[in-house]
Amino acid sequence: MSCAKIMLIRHAERPSADKKIRGVTPEGVKNKEELTVRGWQRAGALVRFFAPRDNCFVHPALARPEILFACKAGPAAPSLRPQHSLLPLATLIDAELNRDYYEGQETELVQEAIAAQGTVLIAWKHNNMHLIANAILGNKTSAPQYWPLDRFDLVWVFDRRDGTWTFTQVPQLLLAGDRPDVID
Repeated sequence: MSCAKIMLIRHAERPSADKKIRGVTPEGVKNKEELTVRGWQRAGALVRFFAPRDNCFVHPALARPEILFACKAGPAAPSLRPQHSLLPLATLIDAELNRDYYEGQETELVQEAIAAQGTVLIAWKHNNMHLIANAILGNKTSAPQYWPLDRFDLVWVFDRRDGTWTFTQVPQLLLAGDRPDVID
């Protein structure tokens, strides 16, 4: 049986355009392609959000992922943020982090995710999140067609029942300032 649940998150917080909030490596070295301190906090908080000790999830649409995908860094788009957003979770659940797909390869990513045996979690860049949603759902009307630049605090959940995919948005509410509303 192929995948019945795919969860999609935007990578954790990025540096600000005005450079007042910087990205840092895990060692604390300044790096514009990395998460901010708040982003690293979110990456850590996502561990128990997706892998709670008691298997008691904060929302019924969530599940423990078994297969992890993150946007591949490359010369044209060297950001490590999607990968580092899932790195602490991958370590805890002892799962390989698939980094085979670049931004622009969303269709191929979705094909592999749908064929996977287990629950999938994808961390991606905000510009193309709607392309992943559209490829899963098979239409451009069931999910928002944009991801706001200032939102890092949502999960898009896709569930397959009887061959049909449904769409749910789950606010993370992990850090101060996370919002309870969803994207229209």
